[in-house]
Amino acid sequence: MKLIFLGPPGAGKGTLAVKAVEILGLPHISTGAIFRSAIADQSALGLKVKAIIDAGKLVDDDTTIELVKDRLAQADAQKGYILDGFPRTVPQAEALAGFSPVDKVINFDIPDEGVLKRLGGRRVCRQCGYNFHNVYNKPKTEGVCDYCGGEVYIRDDDRPEAVQKRLEVYRAQTAPLIDFYRKKGVLVDIDASPMVDEIVVEFKRVLGLK
Repeated sequence: MKLIFLGPPGAGKGTLAVKAVEILGLPHISTGAIFRSAIADQSALGLKVKAIIDAGKLVDDDTTIELVKDRLAQADAQKGYILDGFPRTVPQAEALAGFSPVDKVINFDIPDEGVLKRLGGRRVCRQCGYNFHNVYNKPKTEGVCDYCGGEVYIRDDDRPEAVQKRLEVYRAQTAPLIDFYRKKGVLVDIDASPMVDEIVVEFKRVLGLK
């Protein structure tokens, strides 16, 4: 099964992806992880990405598409995958349809005020990237990741002014993907406002799982 997770920052895509990996046994593939891996490998593409990021620019569509295409060709993605953070634009979605058409797109829907409330409490493991929350999902030991023991911290882009800017960018650039995939008949909306366990139940239901 080939899935895309869509939704604004703070919709809980990362947390749900961890659960989905357990349920489906598929790799969770994010553009951030792809970029980091390519840079660490020091491949030609990786060096190009590093130069772009070091210059404070966004990685262009063609480079991102090429990296994703290479990643989806790897053995662990042959039975399916969960894409998170790609595609971000309609041109990226059109390119993906050309080399790896997806089965379903899950749109985690949440109002802006819900995002602001949720991200204001988000805490992230610096080492493994797992998302915690100071109200809904606290680490067992404050400041320490339950899973890898890494430092749990507040990201600069989770601060209110940064969150508002990220929402504006999302609505302008990525939200058109919702219409794109809805017209193709593969998009399913899931309310991302409830607690994680409730969302997992709904996720299983829309995929026809028990």
